Amino acid sequence: MAISKGIAAHAKPGHIVRRADRWLLNGVLVINDTLAVLISFAIAYAVRFWSDLPIFEEGWVNPDFYAMVVLAMTPVYLGLFAAYGLYNPVNLLGGATEYARMFNAVTTGVLLVIIVSFLVPNFIVARGFLILSWGLLVIFGITGRFAVRRFVYAQRQAGRFVNHTLIIGANPEGLAIVEQLRSAKTCGMRIVGFVDDYLPVGSEPIPGVPVLSASTAFAEQIRQHDIDTVIVANTAMMREQLLSLYSTLDTFQDVEVRLASGLFELLTTGVRVREEGFVPLLVLNKTRITGVHLIAKTILDYTLAATAVIFLIPFFLVVAYLIKRDSPGPVIYRRRVVGQGRREFDALKLRTMHIDGDRLLTPEQKRELEEHGKLKDDPRVTRIGAFLRKYSLDELPQLFNVLRGEMSLIGPRMITRQELEKFGKWQHNLSTVKPGLTGLWQVSGRSDLSYEDRVRLDMHYIRNHTIWLDLQILFQTIPAILTGRGAY
Repeated sequence: MAISKGIAAHAKPGHIVRRADRWLLNGVLVINDTLAVLISFAIAYAVRFWSDLPIFEEGWVNPDFYAMVVLAMTPVYLGLFAAYGLYNPVNLLGGATEYARMFNAVTTGVLLVIIVSFLVPNFIVARGFLILSWGLLVIFGITGRFAVRRFVYAQRQAGRFVNHTLIIGANPEGLAIVEQLRSAKTCGMRIVGFVDDYLPVGSEPIPGVPVLSASTAFAEQIRQHDIDTVIVANTAMMREQLLSLYSTLDTFQDVEVRLASGLFELLTTGVRVREEGFVPLLVLNKTRITGVHLIAKTILDYTLAATAVIFLIPFFLVVAYLIKRDSPGPVIYRRRVVGQGRREFDALKLRTMHIDGDRLLTPEQKRELEEHGKLKDDPRVTRIGAFLRKYSLDELPQLFNVLRGEMSLIGPRMITRQELEKFGKWQHNLSTVKPGLTGLWQVSGRSDLSYEDRVRLDMHYIRNHTIWLDLQILFQTIPAILTGRGAY
């Protein structure tokens, strides 16, 4: 891929508007943070000195002194927020990472006050006021950031706060990047098109995303389409071509360049950058869900699963009696499946089939079962089993798998080791999360889905997981179960 040298273009109206959006975002954040600081200090002062709570000791209060502390600490906190990158576009709108930076900045501010109180005579700040202001500022700071993020996400649906993005390379890696970015509706990137030397100009390897030109004219595409971000599919270029590309992009100072790793199938699980001997190395995460999202997901799993088990004990007793009365055999069926880290375990289900049901299958049904993994009219299913399957009640014993830490309430569909082969190059991603009692597959058609659709939905969940996505799926599961669509 040959790379041409280009000359930076003058800013166009669209680029100026997007630059104004960035200034507006930072301005809103500064106002939001200033209000969070002032309100936190005001509430902390009122609670500490105006309330009659017994946990606070009575003492001498100097309103002028605390007014001075507040006036001094407000710009200090804004400076700390800037130092922690909370006004840097790279760190904004990123959820847990942004919130962690906010927590660290607020904690640093409190530590500064404590250090000053040790060094400066007669500078004594009440401990209750200090602790209250710290806790309140963490809460208001993070809540404000969350509100701003939601505002920006809503504006992106109307075309505001977006970056015009050009993809260099329409090879499989470039196509995978575009599909992922387009599926993430709040990512803030509008994909303008591809630059590629191997596909004809005007063709659309992905509907709506055309090949704009060959690499010899990529600088002109940046100027013509007012590009803010260039993403380079690393596997589409040789090393010398990549160096030439960066040399050309140096002339576009307002254009951000992002380099894909060439390991898209693996890096969807998340990575960390670690330096060894000043060499930056990518460390693949063994688990996809980490940090705050893992804590929230674990609390959700154990709380809801334990509560559900307690309330479902009468149901389990009644259904156990009906299963035994309908056909001989055990009440619980154990299915050997693959979990996180490719560890196998027994997923518990209420038995819905005759124990010798395979003898009831015709040769055609055996072939269909081998190909699709399910039969629409399965002669092996018992009468009570058909009812349990229609409303997914047969899977309720998997609540015990959740309590044993083998499954999650929400996640990819559990599969056997044989089915794992159908996930091809995405197998590594699947093993980084726990299978779920429900998931996108449950609310999107269940058994009516092809294996390709199941793989696509599972990968979408793994790449885009947040606790908010889990809650959305959880609320959508109830109507999906009640309708019984796709269950057999």
